[in-house]
Amino acid sequence: MNAKKKDEPSFEEALVELEGLVESMESGELSPEDSIKTYERGVALGRVAMKALDEAQQRVQILNDDEDEPQDIEPDDS
Repeated sequence: MNAKKKDEPSFEEALVELEGLVESMESGELSPEDSIKTYERGVALGRVAMKALDEAQQRVQILNDDEDEPQDIEPDDS
């Protein structure tokens, strides 16, 4: 498994936190300064989620590429 920063959330954790940030911002109750901080955190979480998706896509691509290669399988003579 890839080494992660200790403070970097998982994909699922990032999505849950992002949903909470969106709700906070949509409520209109944040001060302008808190709105900026919330937005900055959202951008950071979005990057974490995109990185996780890119890594998953690369893994799927590798698996698909492996399937496209011819397999040297000997027939069973039993």
